[in-house]
Amino acid sequence: MRRKGPMGWLAHDVTHRGVTAWMLTIALAMFYVVLYWGDGPNGVNPLDKIAWLLHLGRPGQSGAKWTLYGTLYTLAVTLGGIGMIRRYGHNRYQVVRTMVVVFVQSTFAFSVPLFMKFAGHPEHYFSYFWPLKMYYFEPGFIRSNPAPLVLWSLIGSMVLVPVLGVFFGKRWYCSWVCGCGGLANTAGEPFRALSDKSERAWRFEKITIHASLALTLVTTAVVLASAFVPGNHPVLDLYAVKFRESYALIVSALLSGVVGVAAYPVGGTRVWCRYFCPMAAMLGLLQKAGRFRIRVKKDMCISCGMCSNYCEMGIDVRSYAQANESFTRASCVGCGMCAEVCPRGVLTLENSRKRDPQEQLVQIRLKR
Repeated sequence: MRRKGPMGWLAHDVTHRGVTAWMLTIALAMFYVVLYWGDGPNGVNPLDKIAWLLHLGRPGQSGAKWTLYGTLYTLAVTLGGIGMIRRYGHNRYQVVRTMVVVFVQSTFAFSVPLFMKFAGHPEHYFSYFWPLKMYYFEPGFIRSNPAPLVLWSLIGSMVLVPVLGVFFGKRWYCSWVCGCGGLANTAGEPFRALSDKSERAWRFEKITIHASLALTLVTTAVVLASAFVPGNHPVLDLYAVKFRESYALIVSALLSGVVGVAAYPVGGTRVWCRYFCPMAAMLGLLQKAGRFRIRVKKDMCISCGMCSNYCEMGIDVRSYAQANESFTRASCVGCGMCAEVCPRGVLTLENSRKRDPQEQLVQIRLKR
């Protein structure tokens, strides 16, 4: 039954994959198609012209579309973040997490790179690392950028990301830093319950997410080999070009943009993060071996299903709660929404390794 009032009907139509939801998906997909592939023969995109009208670039300047896109993206995250804080203002974790992700997007992922560009320096997105930003491992980036930027990207990718992943799981990045997760958890909040909870989706996820990581690893290896292996290797160089072009088309443009964002109204907010993001895949593997878990309080679940319904990653949280089983899932981004909506406080996000039962017994005896 439709809710009364035009706004109630609109909300119902969008959150139940109605006509409005599909129209919004098509509109978002068309926007990304124009953004990525709409350049004319002179290199000017229709979005460049809109950017010029809004004084986001000099008239006649190609590439102004990216400034427009960054502005719209940051605006969506900011406005969505305000909505999140208003809705979950009683939850300190959600408020702080939302404020951090809005700050990171508006500064390190937008304002700072933009100022660097206007100052004549190479623009650099400080909140992105390999494997999400594969370009940061390419020889062209390493050779043409200042040493501090190169060191930040390499050390961040090889040290910061894995170490924090082991101790805090993937949530430190996917729900607190990443712009993709930031958009999902702010502007995308109305669509979170649309995530597919079926076993078929889970099996598909396991294949695609690791295939994306494998493609990233192979592409990075081929590109590095082409640049640094001594001697002339025309075949290897050709493969490096083809792999780089294929990766840019399939992963960076089609999956992260056209599919990843346009699917919000019909597939939930984490389609890209759940099925295709190589960073999410790598952090998920670290998370399984690390300290993060969701603790379940025993014999308190009333099987209301709110936790599973609100899980944007399609995890059947209720099944773990019903079984009194604390758990770690590679796909969990630690957004904390399952704990927020649980009416009995059954769920808690933790960063502590589960102690061995024998060790617990020894500690009890020592206290006596």
